[in-house]
Amino acid sequence: MEGGGAAAAVEQAPVLPRRESRRLPDFLQSVNIKYVKLGYHYLITHLLALLLIPLMVVILLEAAQTEPDDLRQLWLHLQYNLVSVLVCSAFLVFGATVYIMTRPRPVYLVDYACYRPPPKLQVPFRRFMKHSQLSGEFNESSLEFQRRILERSGLGQETCLPSALHYIPPRPSMAYAREEAEDVMFGALDTLFRNTGVKPKDVGILVVNCSLFNPTPSLSAMIVNRYKLRGNIKSFNLGGMGCSAGVISIDLARDLLQVHRSTYAVVVSTENITQNWYFGNRKSMLIPNCLFRVGAAAVLLSNRTVDRRRARYKLVHVVRTHRGADDKAFRCVYQEQDEAGKVGVSLSKELMAIAGEALKINITTLGPLVLPISEQLLFFATLVAKKLFNGKVKPYIPDFKLAFDHFCIHAGGRAVIDELEKNLQLRPEHVEASRMTLHRFGNTSSSSIWYELAYTEAKGRMRKGHRVWQIAFGSGFKCNSAVWQALRSVKPSPDGPWEDCIHRYPVEIVDGFPQPPQEQ
Repeated sequence: MEGGGAAAAVEQAPVLPRRESRRLPDFLQSVNIKYVKLGYHYLITHLLALLLIPLMVVILLEAAQTEPDDLRQLWLHLQYNLVSVLVCSAFLVFGATVYIMTRPRPVYLVDYACYRPPPKLQVPFRRFMKHSQLSGEFNESSLEFQRRILERSGLGQETCLPSALHYIPPRPSMAYAREEAEDVMFGALDTLFRNTGVKPKDVGILVVNCSLFNPTPSLSAMIVNRYKLRGNIKSFNLGGMGCSAGVISIDLARDLLQVHRSTYAVVVSTENITQNWYFGNRKSMLIPNCLFRVGAAAVLLSNRTVDRRRARYKLVHVVRTHRGADDKAFRCVYQEQDEAGKVGVSLSKELMAIAGEALKINITTLGPLVLPISEQLLFFATLVAKKLFNGKVKPYIPDFKLAFDHFCIHAGGRAVIDELEKNLQLRPEHVEASRMTLHRFGNTSSSSIWYELAYTEAKGRMRKGHRVWQIAFGSGFKCNSAVWQALRSVKPSPDGPWEDCIHRYPVEIVDGFPQPPQEQ
């Protein structure tokens, strides 16, 4: 009853007329600062063109007022100075020829392929923990540690391990390691050659990178033997260079394509897990067991002008940073034996800090090459102010979103992606490809950046002119970047790694954790 009386009183209360405010709106609150920054960016970027417009108008007005007699006098003047004209023309032709002959040859990415493991190799969390327990190699503390790492890793239930690790006990033999290498490399290469129509005999350069498995004959020799590549092929096998070796391989192939004319280069990036599974109880060595999974990518590059019409991307920049001179950086990812003599890769607690320092150096070099002049001016002004005011000014972090449309951050783990998202001030959509690759395929080492690029294409987001930043970290310690520009709107190739599951992505991840694992 009291509630009804109160409602009636409200209904009977007189409604006072509202006075209209004559004050101006608060523009600082109503105008989104990001649009102000975007306007500044466009103004500075097109400043030269804006300044040239008045000059062009003046020139056109003067040309419009020129009399026919003035044009005749100019022609006579050129006739009497024929020698000067010829000399200037010769210099122009010579300079243009030298420029054309000495400029770097463009390198095109014709196509690439990523290995898609069969479902029988999948290791859902439940199976992973059961096999770890039945192997008899891990104590209760190590098993619990692995369980916690898996739950916080960002990996999903469909990541894959090689067949040797599905046996109980596991069979980490040389034969099974070779089998894994053949499956992933040949699987990716078969798809690549089938999609491009390029004959293996046409390949003049082959670069293979695999950090932990380096048999004799080499992995590159295995590929030469399988596809019967020509006898004068320039083949290279890179080992021990960590997860960033994929970019190093691209850099090496680019340099070789500057020397050898009209040829193809194939880059194969992979990692081998079979003989590098850790069967001990040191926790810093157990983390790779929980993160690394099966994967490989094969990339076809070309320096032939005719391939530009069908190529997907053009290589714009490669920037490499090596911190190996610093002892802490050198040992932060280190293969060694534990107290029981078990071999594994140890990850230092300082890994993220060291990676951050390497990233800082890398983007300092990359920034002037890719950032618009507006961001470079802001960065320079902040640097000068910091020097003048004794470091009291907060350093300005360039907005790399103005330079790149897509980001392929090495899916090394959830912490790596989180740190780069925060430090580079990226939005969730910019790191979606990295998070989903980690969820679906795990850390596939040097090939992960190609699974991420394939994700972006499978989502239909790659448009002509878009720029892609591939960035990877590796032991040593290294941070390497590759920048590509799309030559057309790119559609996914047949038999792509996301072909059977892209409709299910992106999956929902709450506070960095994937949804609870399904019982399998």
